[in-house]
Amino acid sequence: MKYQLPISKVPGQGYDGASNMKGHVNGLKKLIMEDSPSAFYVHCFAHQLQLTLVIVAKENIDCQWFFGHLAYFLNVLGMSCKKIRMLRVAQSEYMIEALKLGEIESGQGLNQEMGLARPGDTRWGSHYKTVMRIMSLYPSIRKVLFRLGKESKGTEALGAQTMLEVFKSFEFVFLLHLMNEIFGYTSDLSNALQKRDQDIVNAIGLVEFTKVELQVLREDHGWKEFLGNVTSFCVKHNVACVDMDGKYKPIQRARAFYKNAMNYHRFHAGIFLGVIGRQLQELNNRFDEVNTELLRCMASLSPVKSFSSFNIDDLVKLAGFYPHDFDFEEMHQLPFQLNLYISDVRNDENFTNVTSLAELSMMLVKTGRVVRYEIVYKLLKLVLVLPVATAGVERVFSSMNYIKNKLRSKMGQKYLNDCLVTFIEREFFLQVQDEDIITHFQSINDRKVIL
Repeated sequence: MKYQLPISKVPGQGYDGASNMKGHVNGLKKLIMEDSPSAFYVHCFAHQLQLTLVIVAKENIDCQWFFGHLAYFLNVLGMSCKKIRMLRVAQSEYMIEALKLGEIESGQGLNQEMGLARPGDTRWGSHYKTVMRIMSLYPSIRKVLFRLGKESKGTEALGAQTMLEVFKSFEFVFLLHLMNEIFGYTSDLSNALQKRDQDIVNAIGLVEFTKVELQVLREDHGWKEFLGNVTSFCVKHNVACVDMDGKYKPIQRARAFYKNAMNYHRFHAGIFLGVIGRQLQELNNRFDEVNTELLRCMASLSPVKSFSSFNIDDLVKLAGFYPHDFDFEEMHQLPFQLNLYISDVRNDENFTNVTSLAELSMMLVKTGRVVRYEIVYKLLKLVLVLPVATAGVERVFSSMNYIKNKLRSKMGQKYLNDCLVTFIEREFFLQVQDEDIITHFQSINDRKVIL
């Protein structure tokens, strides 16, 4: 209302899928669509991806066992400055020895000191960071746990000894590598989804590509390569490898639950295929929205592979989703303009290497085709403004914790807004010269002192 932007003109809405947000009766989605029936809802892709990983980590019993011991391990080492220093010293000694043996290389930016990050459900990327650092610090952690178990007393010694037994087991190392593989594939997807210039059609393609990569990992050659990496890691760090043809012996779990279980079946079918299969299932369930009619029609605008997915009927149907934006004459003219548009861009070399809707819109402006295909460009703009992920908005709310803290809890709205703008867009404001800021401040009012 302040900027004369009516809700009836809103073409889309996106946020997480909480019941109070997308509820069919009183949710925010319902309230907005009452004023703007064309404000179609798209569940934040980054939030959906986070939910898939959290659910797999919580509902799979092997993942629960792994992350449970991981949390216990972080309590053993991460709650004391003395233990953290012991880990740093052990890692320094390991680095010096590895440099002497030529196992690692020295250079600028290499072999940086690392800490142990505590994973959190709302920051799923922290799980990947924790797994990566434990793999890098594995020999140093074992050395510290052994020292704590030997030199400490009481509960502290018992906790270190218990954790050491788990930490040097083949099953823990196996799950450590498996979580590294899964988080590695999904980390790239999450980073891509949170980019500001990401369009919804390209995001759908990224999700599908991640599913394909996880499916390839499930195949026989993926299993053999993965098992080879785990085995070589165990040999390097003196971890006893299990005989895949032998009987399975659980670590800190009753054998009665795994009677007559063989190692190959347990590790291959029970853990490896089970975790990856559940991950794929959750990805398919959480991203079922990519199969809806609206997003399927959007894919027809994709310029990938010389506009191979272009479909006039789908694009006319897409325009029909926005009756307030296209009048009767434009809807009648749209099929003819689409025919001219696709023949034109397919024969123009400027559009050969265009891979996203954002690049397509810029190329249409650059080549002056915006005026020629005005209706098509309007349809493209509607697709571009649909939100892929709300990570940028959530970062703004997180920034408020730094600006409006306990010491400045009574800030006015205008002052808070000014502080947030300069904090969030600090990359832009850092380009401003100090002299220009002083000159501007001096010219606002007559001042007794010249700054």
